[in-house]
Order: sequence, then C-alpha cells, then structure tokens
Amino acid sequence: MAKKKKQTKQPSAHQIEKETVSLGEHLDSALLQQLKQKQKRLTEEAEQKRQEETERKKREQREREKNKSFEELFNESSLSWKEFK
Repeated sequence: MAKKKKQTKQPSAHQIEKETVSLGEHLDSALLQQLKQKQKRLTEEAEQKRQEETERKKREQREREKNKSFEELFNESSLSWKEFK
C-alpha cells in the first residue's frame, strides 16, 4: 500500500500578478488624490521647518559672534604678538 502524495498545484506567474493588487487600486481615485496632496504638503512643511531651523542656528551663531568679549576675541586670535615687538 503506497501512500499517494498530494501535489499542490503551483500558481502560474500570470495568476500571481492577477492576485496581487495594490492599495491604490482599492482606493477611490479622489481619496488617493487627497492622500497624495497631503503627503506633498507634509513634505513641504518638513522642508520649511528644516530651513527655518537652519536660519535660526545661523542667526544664533551671528549673535554669539557679535556679543563676544574682548578676552574671547583675543584668545581666539591666531596672531603671535611676539612677532610685532
């Protein structure tokens, strides 16, 4: 008595392509358009925030440079005062 092995039929590539359906195909086109617009708007907002943060850091750096004391400027100077004696 030999046991019969059940053979599972492998789906063809064409059948697999039919079965895989993207999310965009299930959504209404208007809803998909809204989601794309929202994604674009969020991307633009993130870019704008990044630029504003960069500008803020530059402005703070300029303020720190402007408000340095004479001692700080003197210590950062690379001049050797012995050469001018």
